[in-house]
Amino acid sequence: MSIAPLGAFFYLRLESFSVVLRDRIFYNLHMSKTPDLFILAEHAQLLQQLNEWDVAYHQNDAPIVDDATYDAAKHRALALEAEFPQLAKNGASTHVGAAVSDKFTSHMHSVPMLSISDVFSSVEVADWFDKLADQDIFIELKVDGVSYSARYENGVLVRGLTRGSGVQGEDITANLKTIPDIPQKLTGDFPSVIEVRGEVYMLRSDFLILNSESDKTFANPRNAAAGSLRQLNPAVTASRRLSAFAYTYGEISSRDWKTQSEYFDKLESWGFKTTRRWARRVNSLDDIERTYNEIMLMRPDIPFDIDGLVLKVNNIDLQEKMGARANSPRWEVAYKFPAARAITTLRDITIQVGRTGVLTPVAELEPVNIGGVIVSRATLHNADEIARLNIHIGDKVIVQRAGDVIPQIVGVAETHNDAQPFLFPDKCPICGASVVQESGQVARRCINTLGCPAQRIGELEHFVSRKGFDIDGLGPRQLETFIARGWIETPADIFTLIARHGDEIRTLDGFGDKSVANLNTSIERARTVDLHRLLYSIGIPEVGEVTAKILARAFGNLAAVRNAPEWRLKQIDGIGDIMADEIVSFFADAHNNTVLDNLLSQITVVDATANATQPDTPLSGKRVVLTGTLSKYTRDAAREILERMGATVTGSVSAKTDIVLAGADAGSKLARASELGITIWSEEDFDNAQMK
Repeated sequence: MSIAPLGAFFYLRLESFSVVLRDRIFYNLHMSKTPDLFILAEHAQLLQQLNEWDVAYHQNDAPIVDDATYDAAKHRALALEAEFPQLAKNGASTHVGAAVSDKFTSHMHSVPMLSISDVFSSVEVADWFDKLADQDIFIELKVDGVSYSARYENGVLVRGLTRGSGVQGEDITANLKTIPDIPQKLTGDFPSVIEVRGEVYMLRSDFLILNSESDKTFANPRNAAAGSLRQLNPAVTASRRLSAFAYTYGEISSRDWKTQSEYFDKLESWGFKTTRRWARRVNSLDDIERTYNEIMLMRPDIPFDIDGLVLKVNNIDLQEKMGARANSPRWEVAYKFPAARAITTLRDITIQVGRTGVLTPVAELEPVNIGGVIVSRATLHNADEIARLNIHIGDKVIVQRAGDVIPQIVGVAETHNDAQPFLFPDKCPICGASVVQESGQVARRCINTLGCPAQRIGELEHFVSRKGFDIDGLGPRQLETFIARGWIETPADIFTLIARHGDEIRTLDGFGDKSVANLNTSIERARTVDLHRLLYSIGIPEVGEVTAKILARAFGNLAAVRNAPEWRLKQIDGIGDIMADEIVSFFADAHNNTVLDNLLSQITVVDATANATQPDTPLSGKRVVLTGTLSKYTRDAAREILERMGATVTGSVSAKTDIVLAGADAGSKLARASELGITIWSEEDFDNAQMK
């Protein structure tokens, strides 16, 4: 049994009722203190689902949902229990982990091994922080691994347990003894009895080695660590390259440290490893946020997976006074990072044909929440990538947002029982023409460059795009309609479209006098275009926005670019051999020249020299980085103004950056600029610079 991501689940659930009944449920949720049958059923379903997920995660080491979906369901259950306290008995607020497996001997924890309450926003952090009597906070990494408890008597390791249910854990003593980071005998001055608790994890490098050497493919380092730690044969655990950190304690016979930071010193003196290298001691919300952002930036370079920070009251006496709720201490919270990965089902693989004829496979996914974004599609790049991943329709797949932005599939979590290999088409799915793979290239292309509708639509979409001629009202749907009717075949046809077919367009669904007038205005405005926008729009292979600007600045006018020899192009900084060859080949093609000449008969091209930068502008020769959201300018408009003023706009902050133009919600780039002492401009500074 499974449920959709939480937002969709409740939306669909409520939408299935009448308005009156929905209003009654809303009243019961927010006004009544007695849960009705709908609330009881919802809460029961959530608990059943959470239990299934916990068993899969804690017992079977094979999670069946992503962290974001689990967290959303648990937060919903906790919210219901906060609203209706009678639901809390044996509810999510009292639940920790999963029951122990009967494969292992089990033991009771002498001190319950609780979980940590999660927070996901600065508002939640502030709510916790503002209630503290002592705001001296020790910040640790939240390592994405498996919890352990190691009991030492007179300095000797006598028992190791998993978290299990939090009250009872599985005996993994023999397995813990195989992990080098967990000492079998303590050194230095230690209590006669202490249960050291921490996290077993696997370095990413060791995870890659394990997957390359093993018949079984693990989905991620956490699963690999969990499966390796809970082996019945300790020799298998010993072969798995596990690592461990220590960070807290359970039962203890005596204590001579007063703070969490002092306890880290003790742990290291006894022979344990800690996350001291990344730990921070802070006393303000600003410092917490600064640390959060700093560690987020460092996250890719940390050699193991983390999913957030743990914020702890540093004073141990205060920790003990604050105590714990049913399943989590009050003196610590886990400040979670947005989920970067998720597991979902691959529904289908479809093929897109781009403007250059390249066939790109696209994964059609069961929608899943990744870092707050619902992802339903992801790129599979090419046929070789599908083969490398050994991916099949129906598989459970691991999806991540590359750089937390672009969704892509990085592995298979579970292969469907009836999985069949995907056969890459040898015919274009749009026009039926043959598909070829040129020697030395991974891309497969439709050979019908002049007649394939997908390529024509792609080329025209590129032409009218915001970075090109920027013609509003000509999106994919409109272009498909006009191309299908034969009204647009080449870019030049756009500029005579209204004169030729305006009356007919007014009769189409979605069009009318106003929309046709708006489209005509947009087309007429686009008749005058800067040289670099033209060079970008006409679709020269390898020539994107940046290269188009380089060409415009280097040659000044279109005639010079069209006639440029290959050797001259190669002399320009930023133009490589392949790019130079593509540019020369494009302008040598008779068809391309005919299309371009027809276009030039309809437009006016503004030479680059007409936009020459004045030498006395405040930005001449400066390197500028844009970050955040500007109120008066789009990102592209601001970039264009900066470049016209003589600046070079780059994407990342470095010691060579002269100015950072920061708008609202500026993040890590602004923080980096402050650290380096780089000049920071507000939008008002930018406005003033344009007036000088």
